[in-house]
Amino acid sequence: MAEDPLELARGALEGEAAWLVGGAPRDRRLGRPVLDVDLVVAGNVRAGARSLARAAGGPVFELSEEFGAWRVLAADRTWQADLSPLRGGSIEADLALRDFTVNAMAEPLAGGDTLDPHGGRADLDARRLRMVAASAFDDDPLRVLRAARLACELGFELDEDTVTAARRRSSRTAGVAPERVFAELRRIVASDAAARGLGLVEAVGAAEAVLPELAALHGVEQTRYHHLDAHGHTLEVLERTIELEHDPAALFGVETGERVAAFLAEPLADGLSRGGALRWGALLHDAAKPRTQTALPLGGFGFPGHDSAGAELAREVLGRLRASERLRVHVGSITRHHLRLGFLVHRRPLEPRAVYDYLSTTEPVAVDVTLLSVADRLATRGRKAEEAIAKHLDLARDVLPQALDWHASGGPRPLVRGDELARELGLDPGPEVGRLLERLREAQFVGEVATREDALELARRL
Repeated sequence: MAEDPLELARGALEGEAAWLVGGAPRDRRLGRPVLDVDLVVAGNVRAGARSLARAAGGPVFELSEEFGAWRVLAADRTWQADLSPLRGGSIEADLALRDFTVNAMAEPLAGGDTLDPHGGRADLDARRLRMVAASAFDDDPLRVLRAARLACELGFELDEDTVTAARRRSSRTAGVAPERVFAELRRIVASDAAARGLGLVEAVGAAEAVLPELAALHGVEQTRYHHLDAHGHTLEVLERTIELEHDPAALFGVETGERVAAFLAEPLADGLSRGGALRWGALLHDAAKPRTQTALPLGGFGFPGHDSAGAELAREVLGRLRASERLRVHVGSITRHHLRLGFLVHRRPLEPRAVYDYLSTTEPVAVDVTLLSVADRLATRGRKAEEAIAKHLDLARDVLPQALDWHASGGPRPLVRGDELARELGLDPGPEVGRLLERLREAQFVGEVATREDALELARRL
């Protein structure tokens, strides 16, 4: 059984004046797991952190030389504890500097009554997120965004005065370090209530500063096949993506659903699974619609090139947020190809060569983009929606198992190497050999060749 970080802290800091603060008292009262412990220490923080690290058997390091904060990690990394010096000369003064009332309670580590000078327990009971003081947003503008994130994660309502104060200071979030902004947005998008969370980001006025591409989608009228503007559609695609992630068997059956669930659970980048990255694809897949909206001669609008323009824009957004290159490439690729399966619906049933073309063109995001196209189609309920959704799902159910097979194997295994092919045919290494290898790979996928000898014979004919 994993050791209790609070029991370890009590032993390590015995005799020191210390309090459990921040999210831990809040989460203990809400019955949520407490794996992120914040402690305020009146004495020597460095010595206390090292003592706790010895007891836990894990690493310890300084978080901030300026503020004197230290972090201790469990040996198995199941929890972390941040130790900070007491601010303002008393625990009451320290709590007055915190962001929200539900985070401004303190439990004496050695035991005793909980300190609650700002009514945090009453706000917990009311499921309300309320600022300690408007100056909290001046002290750290990221708290504007954090208000949306906490209300989203906890399922709380935002206090009206808190929203007003946050909006007045929302422009200051543009100056916050991008890494900190991405950390908050990542948690919002990872929430099951992600669409509500993004709505709260807009409610507190932070969207224009940290995610203007989402704000720009408001009022962007779409084709008659859509029932919502681009903003509403994007949030609904995100919701459908989350539903698909939780229960893929509902759409694809038990066997394929289990494979999809395992696929989406695979780690990808920046602490995100493939499912988490797919949510970012849903959020950004239509981000280029405002800049590509084009009036059609017979009325309505089209968005020519919004897939390719959106791929570049998705990379820009994630680059601005200091996401990894792997995540930028991945989400950009999903965005670039998100229309491709829909273009094939009228060609059902697909010939094997068409399936190969789809899988090879969208590699290595064939599964991801197939899933996004389904969520996109489910969220498009305008003219002839029922018929269009049924046809798209039928095609996706045919293609998805093949895409999963391709992902698992890396595609058809070459029957002959490039150097062997060049030697057998008397060719110099170069583009011609590459084109022949690609043609042989396609022939293998569609069943035209099955052995090395078959492959060489086809190459000679070609």
